[in-house]
Amino acid sequence: MKSGKEAAIIAILLAGAVFACTAGIASAHFTMIIPSDSDDTIWAVTPEDYIAELGQTKTVYILWGHPYEHISFDMASVPEVSVRKPDGTVEQLTTEKISVDSMDEDGNPGTFTAYKASFTVDQRGDSIICVRYEDKDQKLVDYVKAIIHCGEEQWIGWDAELGEKAEIVPFTRPYGLEQGFVFTGKALYDASALKDADVEVEKYHPQAEGVTVVGEAEDMFPYDPPMMFTRVTKTDAGGEFAYTLDEPGIWFVGAYGPEVEGLTQRSVFIVPVLAAFPAEEEAVAPAGLEELKARVKVLEEESRSKQAHNAEGSPGFGMIPAIIGLLIVLYLVIKRRRQ
Repeated sequence: MKSGKEAAIIAILLAGAVFACTAGIASAHFTMIIPSDSDDTIWAVTPEDYIAELGQTKTVYILWGHPYEHISFDMASVPEVSVRKPDGTVEQLTTEKISVDSMDEDGNPGTFTAYKASFTVDQRGDSIICVRYEDKDQKLVDYVKAIIHCGEEQWIGWDAELGEKAEIVPFTRPYGLEQGFVFTGKALYDASALKDADVEVEKYHPQAEGVTVVGEAEDMFPYDPPMMFTRVTKTDAGGEFAYTLDEPGIWFVGAYGPEVEGLTQRSVFIVPVLAAFPAEEEAVAPAGLEELKARVKVLEEESRSKQAHNAEGSPGFGMIPAIIGLLIVLYLVIKRRRQ
């Protein structure tokens, strides 16, 4: 029979083994749809990249990894890509296999297998990029949607239900959103509400920013850093969910469906979020404020000079009302500025 000390040591070793096995398991894998003008600018994606002009050829990159940490993996199969146009027609897109530079799960730079596809934006309104990607290693099938918007006030098609095996249908228009807005939608599986399902929410970070925020999370929350990477909510009985997207950037929202032949079926919706609008104006001092400050300083120096040359110590008293008056004016100006 082992002593209490020996049992404690074994428990510590077992805990360490569990930690070693789970270390490196962080945020969820997501299939990412990123529009870009070239292979070199993929990772500099912004919400504006999901906007297009009529007649523009739009290229979208399909990548596999952890958006929050900026970790990439090789895609294990060829994704199926299509675009649903504003008038409801669907065009199947041809994919091209490419290599992209990124970072692996150990933080090392590397080159990873990805795909890209292009289409012409020939209608005003909302084109929906649809991607189906299967990864048997992760036991997951992703059905991903991203909106490419074209045309002023042409808000047509963003809420279309496509009849995918797993699908998120947004209630909130997924563009023109600013940080702090609530994104709402409904998760479906086989066209029926996906009730009581986990919905993971994760924001994309460029590589340098991803390394920084992950480090901060590990320092501040050593007991469970990944809880800050991947946020989780649930669908209700009607398959509906809501989540506040509190930072600008590209967000990934994924609802987990049932397991079919050993592969979990998941629907993913990509939501670009803008910075706060209107932007806060930089504080500017009111006209004349600096002149008032300078005048008060001059009067104070004059007062101190006269007091120093007066034996009674009282001359300079006549300057005090002037100083007080200017201070009052200064106070009123600052108060008005803050209102």
